[in-house]
Amino acid sequence: MRAIGNFLWFVLGGVFMGLGWWLVGVLAFITIVGIPWGKACFVIGQFTFFPFGKEAVSRKEMTKQDDIGTGGLGLVGNIIWFVFAGVWLAIGHVLSAIACFVTIIGIPFGIQHLKLAGIALAPIGKTIVTKEVAAAARKQGAEEHAAKMRNNV
Repeated sequence: MRAIGNFLWFVLGGVFMGLGWWLVGVLAFITIVGIPWGKACFVIGQFTFFPFGKEAVSRKEMTKQDDIGTGGLGLVGNIIWFVFAGVWLAIGHVLSAIACFVTIIGIPFGIQHLKLAGIALAPIGKTIVTKEVAAAARKQGAEEHAAKMRNNV
């Protein structure tokens, strides 16, 4: 089912937003200081081409520790990203979502565009993994949190 969803997504417009991400990535690479953002653009662009069966999650949720993208510098990076590129990619995804919502068959695609719009606003500190890996990380985090709560009581 994921393969069919990804194929339909790609053919019915996902390719354009994926290329939009890659265009922003190329522009970021040209600036030299934008290379970290450009690298993220290519990863998220590939995710945008075939989003079904994958999910963007916080690296802190996956690794259980802060890194340069999940700490204070990641926040600064996301603010800079938002101003220069994030808002524009998010607008593109929202407009694509509205176009998808016009038809009943396009509703799942519209929902996916809205998820991608959220990622477009603050991508620093996120990683793309399969839904199964994301679910396992959330389950492990919930179990660790529950164990901490039991020990505190």
